Amino acid sequence: MTAAPTGRDPRRTPAGAAPRRTRTLGSLTSGQLRRLGAVAGLSRADAETYARVLTDSLGPVAERPLSLPPPTRTFLSDDHTPVEFSLSFRPDAAPSMRVLVEPGCGADSLAHSGRVGLETIRAMARRWNFGTDVLDELADLFLPAAPQGPLALWCALELRPGGVPKVKVYLNPAAHGEERSATTVREALHRLGHGRAFDSLPAGRGYPFLALDLGDWAEPRAKVYVRHDHLTAGQAGRLPRMDPGPGPAAVEGFFRTAAGLGPDATGLDGRPGLSCHSFTEPGAARPSGFTLHIPVRDYVRHDGEALTRASRVLRHHGMEASVLDRAVAALTARRPEDGVGLIAYLALAHQRDQPPRVTVYLSSEAYAVRPPAARTTRQPLAVS
Repeated sequence: MTAAPTGRDPRRTPAGAAPRRTRTLGSLTSGQLRRLGAVAGLSRADAETYARVLTDSLGPVAERPLSLPPPTRTFLSDDHTPVEFSLSFRPDAAPSMRVLVEPGCGADSLAHSGRVGLETIRAMARRWNFGTDVLDELADLFLPAAPQGPLALWCALELRPGGVPKVKVYLNPAAHGEERSATTVREALHRLGHGRAFDSLPAGRGYPFLALDLGDWAEPRAKVYVRHDHLTAGQAGRLPRMDPGPGPAAVEGFFRTAAGLGPDATGLDGRPGLSCHSFTEPGAARPSGFTLHIPVRDYVRHDGEALTRASRVLRHHGMEASVLDRAVAALTARRPEDGVGLIAYLALAHQRDQPPRVTVYLSSEAYAVRPPAARTTRQPLAVS
């Protein structure tokens, strides 16, 4: 998911905004959050509160001018912006807005990044009165003294009315080496009371993330992400392990629409698909939730195509698609056809006893806009 910064597009600066040379990472991303919050139905006061939370989470790099390179080569986004937004849609409801941030993005090492991230989560826990016992129990697995891998800790906030978000953390199963990822995930699930969970996971080519819900969740989840190279529609339909779960046809239909692949396609030959399996009940043999993530930006020529596919998925599931057009306009002034990657992932989520959710992941593009692709399957950009 890495990419080298390219030239900036001045058309992305909203009308009336200060010239780019005076702007900072924090001012850009907090402004995007405020505008996107209005689209998602947050009050002005709540959006302002969450904008301050975002800049606080970024720490000193919030004041970093955008004229400088990204503070770190985070793979949270293709242009190394340490912030990503998303909207999660349900039928007959306003979308839920989320922001993902790498709190330690300005650190000088992966170990330092993990320490900064952990302290950021603990500060949130003190502010909003939730415990971090679950995270502390796993610190030796995911935050060792000399970690490996592409990340240490990411933090996602679900921005609810009232100014108090739901919090979750993303951890790196490859912290002790990629070859030990499966062992790390199995041990983590065991410590969390999900002793039978690992054996229910589908086969894949690795475990890029383990995520934990912290704080005020009705059913806190432990979520395991599995990577699937060259995924086909038929294979995608067989990935769910929840019981009852979505039928193969529903998953395959989403896969084909999101990836834009016809019935004769051999599968995803660019960036891989991800499946996510959520566990809420200690001791259960099967997960209670399943999500399929498609990296749509690798399978479109430009964001206009990605927007069309996302709208088609939303309408199919009885969700309001026009909100997404307003969300895109809230993030950038550029035309969708002028770049690719603003819409990064499309995901279809199933949770037991709940209607399906569609989540659209949106890039900040603080540092670069990827040019439109000459073909519909893209390889990740090289790091310069």
